[in-house]
Amino acid sequence: MKLTPSQRWLALATLLGLAILFGVYKAWPRKKVTREFSNPDVSLTVQVGDLFEQQTHLVIGFPDTFDTDATNSVVIAQNSVQGQFQEKIYGNDFARLDSELDAALAGVEPISSETVTGKPKGKLARYPLATVAPLGGPSRYFFCVAYTEMGNNLIAQSSVDILWKSLDAVWDSVYLHGQRNSVSIPIVGSELARISCLNRESLLKMIALSFVARSRESAVCKELRIVIHPKDYEHINMLEVAAFLRTL
Repeated sequence: MKLTPSQRWLALATLLGLAILFGVYKAWPRKKVTREFSNPDVSLTVQVGDLFEQQTHLVIGFPDTFDTDATNSVVIAQNSVQGQFQEKIYGNDFARLDSELDAALAGVEPISSETVTGKPKGKLARYPLATVAPLGGPSRYFFCVAYTEMGNNLIAQSSVDILWKSLDAVWDSVYLHGQRNSVSIPIVGSELARISCLNRESLLKMIALSFVARSRESAVCKELRIVIHPKDYEHINMLEVAAFLRTL
């Protein structure tokens, strides 16, 4: 059937409108982006959500003292990722958690020990930065990594260099224990670790780059999920993150 000029213009306008809608849809900020790699066969996902709802292995940041006491948030902040981990996974049973940490750290020699006078609250033994204590078991490990130095004033601090070394240590531990199952990690270093020279998006990209670089040597796990807390979503440009993942 031959279209009239007005019908042709209508069809053209409809196609143009659909193309614009598709372009807007593709460019609209999303809450989940994934990059699949073929060499090695792994995937990297950045998503907004609750870290503890991920039924995967988890990476949890700890200080070099492996302090656990979250009472009144004096030593460990209750609202930190570590504080939430201790509440949701261990029910704030610090004695049980400490016992399991001691077992996981049995083969690691502390590098120094504080005095009660110098550090009146919390633990005294200091472990090497980037020490990883894997808790749990094959079905779900919790890779507790010391990536901050706990000051005697109970202020924890880290740096870009320490974080990079700590991520390397995490991938090594995941490779040894994780049986290639999926792993989820928060944006470590963004708040109480006080890595102020990098914003959340830059830290996210650093984690992604570290994982991909390590995976080029040997596959660490089949999937890494970088989980963004919903309150941090406004600080992350997901279009920029998606573009960055495509460059890896």
